[in-house]
Amino acid sequence: MGKPNPSQSRLVAYELVYQVNRDGAYANIRLPELLSKSKMEKADKAFTTELSYGTLRMQGRHDYIATKYIDRKFSEVDPKIQDLLRIGIHQITQMRVADHAAVSETVEVAKLVAGESKASYVNAVLRKVTASSNDLVELSNLPNLERLSISYSHPEWIISSFYDQLKDWAEVEKLLAANNLPAAPDIVAWPGKSSTTELVQLGATQIPGFSNAANLDGIPSEFDPIIQRRAGVQDRGSQIVVENFLTTATIGQSWLDMCAGPGGKAAYLFHSLSQKDTTATFLANEPIPHRAELVKRVVNNQQVVSFDATDPDNFSSTFDRILVDAPCTGLGALRRRPEARWRKSINDLKELVTLQRNLLTSAYKLLNPNGIIAYVTCSPHIAETKGQVLDFLARHKDMSILPLSTLADAHKQGVLKDGTMQLWTHQDQSDGMFMVLFKKVG
Repeated sequence: MGKPNPSQSRLVAYELVYQVNRDGAYANIRLPELLSKSKMEKADKAFTTELSYGTLRMQGRHDYIATKYIDRKFSEVDPKIQDLLRIGIHQITQMRVADHAAVSETVEVAKLVAGESKASYVNAVLRKVTASSNDLVELSNLPNLERLSISYSHPEWIISSFYDQLKDWAEVEKLLAANNLPAAPDIVAWPGKSSTTELVQLGATQIPGFSNAANLDGIPSEFDPIIQRRAGVQDRGSQIVVENFLTTATIGQSWLDMCAGPGGKAAYLFHSLSQKDTTATFLANEPIPHRAELVKRVVNNQQVVSFDATDPDNFSSTFDRILVDAPCTGLGALRRRPEARWRKSINDLKELVTLQRNLLTSAYKLLNPNGIIAYVTCSPHIAETKGQVLDFLARHKDMSILPLSTLADAHKQGVLKDGTMQLWTHQDQSDGMFMVLFKKVG
């Protein structure tokens, strides 16, 4: 056997998948680091991104296929072999890679990272996969939940939560398909610092219906306005949230972003208010210190604090407008975070629902008369959205929903009959943001 000679693009893809699955790395943070260290050309970097992100998204489906050709449970297979098979199967079933290249190139990676005997095993399994159609026609006999979970590589509990809201399996299937498509990043021009005109001149594409949004077919960390901190990477759903909240602004108000890290919404709010109203005050709070440092990069340092926001006594004043962009399961952003669907569980949901409730209680105590709370999650899960709304209104009789439909300048996307908003990836080309405005009476 000759010396292993894996292609750099596949080796880096394997390293990312392994580090995400075994070490808890975040793909969106780790991949740029791995790519910057490599000497690859742009086309190879694009291949690595497609292969690694795609493998992470679709690995539930790949595990199902692999299990057909191995003699034990997939969970009992050596972790390196698991990830090598996933990368091989992704190339065979989801990419325009010739079968022989998908097999031989994956085997070269296997020789280097796992040794000859394990590489032989990977070779044998992948050859069996290439000899099959992999059309998974047998899934048509399964109940909807199980069929969709395997076909679209989503945990069943997440699919159930989508069905609870959409109430239509065809819509759920469209959403799952949308979650598996890579999305070019949305960016926002911060008012007073940049403009969509500038972003478009530099190669971005303006997004219709938005004043400061563009879509970038490229790498944000190499885009000048972002390097210079005059614009930010921000999904259009999050931009809608900020713009909707800003439609409630009047002169001289005090604003609090209660859970500001890593700072996207805080920066957009801060720069917008700086342009709109020099008498407004703005404070961004982020309880986790290293995330608070990220917020300081995009908001003036003296306007960033790091407290436990569930204790209102940590704040020295009250506020007219409070954004509670609460920690959540993130089920609305699965297309942008390839590993997120495998990281969360029902147990996480229970803890998060309690935290969300405590943040809302604290915000209520910090709210001035006639003030407004914007409660926002990047999740459509009923417990994190409608459930929290009902619970909050039941506990605070002097609070009511301020319907987004009554705000002339608010976006119309996703606004429901009760005046709350639920965006969906497959319908709105955005993350699945939920938003409700609560107004204090008197």
